[in-house]
Amino acid sequence: MASLPIKHGGLGIRQVRSLALPAFLASAAITSDLQSQILLASACTADTQFDTYLADWQAAHGPPSPSDPLPVKQSVWDKPGILSSHTTVKSAISDSCQKARFLAATAPHSGDWLLALPVTSCGLRKCG
Repeated sequence: MASLPIKHGGLGIRQVRSLALPAFLASAAITSDLQSQILLASACTADTQFDTYLADWQAAHGPPSPSDPLPVKQSVWDKPGILSSHTTVKSAISDSCQKARFLAATAPHSGDWLLALPVTSCGLRKCG
């Protein structure tokens, strides 16, 4: 549960492997026009790495939305993996007390306290 984003009930400590592919796909999508211009002058006219990683992502999550086949925002590429992890955690919980805690942690704004800045002038400082 710790590897889920804060707004999905986690602590926001993400695993690198869950971030790398969505980050690469978003970066490649937003720079695809520039890449095409650069690769046009070379013998290599296609980005085979992008095609390979896109196929990997599609095998795990299905094709991107037809309305936006190459989203440029990482959050769009990231969302199916997050929802899958969320479902896996939720389905693994059998105890009703633990399920209630998980549902409370995934409620809107339940993790906002993790984003609070320690501003001494506002009374938000480290105790001790």
